Amino acid sequence: MALELDSAIDIFSQEVMVSQLELLLSYSKRFYNRQFITRKTASNDLLNRAEGVLNDYFNDAKGLVDGLPSVRQVAEQLNVTPHYLSDMFRSLTGQNTQQHIHNRLIEKSKEMLSTGNLSIAEVAYQLGFEHPQSFNKLFKRKTKLSPLEFRQSFN
Repeated sequence: MALELDSAIDIFSQEVMVSQLELLLSYSKRFYNRQFITRKTASNDLLNRAEGVLNDYFNDAKGLVDGLPSVRQVAEQLNVTPHYLSDMFRSLTGQNTQQHIHNRLIEKSKEMLSTGNLSIAEVAYQLGFEHPQSFNKLFKRKTKLSPLEFRQSFN
């Protein structure tokens, strides 16, 4: 590429430079994606650590203070970028980090709705939702039932 830049410009110069840049970017993309294949153990360790962060969040009732867990917060605690964390999750689970967090929220809310005496609004606030309507909307989108309908299915 340096040689091409230093040589005289002709009608093919731009095409040659673009081709070389595309090749370089293809190698970079290949290297980036290959790490998820060749580092399964390290990726699984990161996945386990991410699960630990989410478990701490739910077990310590951080939702009341911190709000909903975000991809950025989880990534910061793991010392990786949000994009890298989502790519790792996608390669191991088929879901990105946000989808995984939503699924964990739904699991925890199902547990709280089926075993506890909290109102639906209290469950939403405990999990970190600012508005119970947001919780209702997410719950219904993921389960095809409203939180009330889900709770009533246990009675």
